[in-house]
Amino acid sequence: MIESTWLDQVSMMVWIKDYLDITIFGILGLMSFFLLAYAIERVLFFARIDVDDYGDSHSLQVVLTRHLTAIASIASNAPYIGLLGTVLGILITFHDLSAGAELSASAVMLGLALALKATAAGLLVAIPATLIYNGLVRKVDVLTARWKSLQEAS
Repeated sequence: MIESTWLDQVSMMVWIKDYLDITIFGILGLMSFFLLAYAIERVLFFARIDVDDYGDSHSLQVVLTRHLTAIASIASNAPYIGLLGTVLGILITFHDLSAGAELSASAVMLGLALALKATAAGLLVAIPATLIYNGLVRKVDVLTARWKSLQEAS
């Protein structure tokens, strides 16, 4: 019974080791794709919107803020995806060290350096997403202020 549990743990660690990079970078890549798609859609929408077509502020807010929650979610969660990759990479490094006889500083440092690339990738997704989100929120504020000034003028 104990041996099968140990075998299950070893096979799970091998599976994590084999698929960690592709999973983490695949998730971050998918997040980046949605970020770019939503950002381009919003920029194009903001370029052609006529705020005078909207009679009330609620319907204007609904159309202006579409997809902004997804962009904010990408910005806030990408570092956590990267951190998850780093933690699992460190776990793999320690598992490999405990399973093998080699306990050199270079082996440990290499494993840790490879694990940290996931955090860097998460930050490379999160930082532009935050900048894009803040820029789009500013544009929403400008368009809303323009709508309010048009309503006061009429």
